[in-house]
Amino acid sequence: MNILGIESSCDETAASVVRDGREVLSNVISSQIAIHTQYGGVVPEIASRKHIENINPVIRQALADAGMTLKDIDAIAVTYGPGLVGALLVGVAAAKALAYASAKPLIPVNHITGHVSANYLEHPDLEPPFLCLIVSGGHTDLVVVKDYGEYEFIGRTRDDAAGEAFDKVARSVGLGYPGGPKIDKEARLGNADAIVFPKAKVADAPYDFSFSGLKSAVLNYQNHARMMGQEINRADLVASFQKAVVDVLVEHTMDAAREYGYRQVALAGGVASNTTLRAEMDRACRERSIELYYPSPIYCTDNAAMIASAGYYEYKKGKSAGWDLNAVPGLRL
Repeated sequence: MNILGIESSCDETAASVVRDGREVLSNVISSQIAIHTQYGGVVPEIASRKHIENINPVIRQALADAGMTLKDIDAIAVTYGPGLVGALLVGVAAAKALAYASAKPLIPVNHITGHVSANYLEHPDLEPPFLCLIVSGGHTDLVVVKDYGEYEFIGRTRDDAAGEAFDKVARSVGLGYPGGPKIDKEARLGNADAIVFPKAKVADAPYDFSFSGLKSAVLNYQNHARMMGQEINRADLVASFQKAVVDVLVEHTMDAAREYGYRQVALAGGVASNTTLRAEMDRACRERSIELYYPSPIYCTDNAAMIASAGYYEYKKGKSAGWDLNAVPGLRL
């Protein structure tokens, strides 16, 4: 079964053809990072306009790369939330038009389900149930993947998501946007033990996350150093910040794996491409004889292959949408 996936939830316009939920036949991504970097972050109106410009060429290229036409496609999957409402509407409108014109089923996909499904693209042995840490700019969630598209939440973020904290700290130290990759690179030059930053724990929910206090601690450290006329070692600062985030992510995941008895752990979301997170999670899993799975970096950030994969499993369960499908920017998993 060939699924055409379409993704436009933020600042990447993407289309992909995936066979049977696992085999990527094409994966085309048009990124807007260069445009939004000059503004220090994503400007929703600009993102929407660029999606309108890029959506049709990207879809055409995805079909061409797969050596297919719409006649060869069995269903069309599209992200309908969560995300920026204007950006989502472009992808949803394109998918509805294609599905209507070609008389193909229209499959609505939750963007976060797509991130989890990215693991299926490169790990044929991975099957539910397993434990998954979802870490992105808008989400930091610890979930049990009970079945394809079926989740049980163990922990959520109470405030800033990990990726959001990365972006804000990167901006504060002058690294700019996007913060995650730039902090990852800069931290390799620093000493992660140079500064001890706080690691928040939520008393009534041991697997929940909170990064707003850590972000504030980093900002306060910089303000205090400037007031005292002290030089700030940027590499040490971001390395120590990154360590505080990664330590919490790994500790919560390992504690949950032990309590719930899972021997398979997966990472998902843009922050899952962070090299320190991967290394520390791999070390912790090996020590406990737990199998660790994570996608290649290209499938960690927003892409349409993960949407096509998720759409395949949604379609197999009989899920489809009518022509009244709309964008839902605050969609929950």
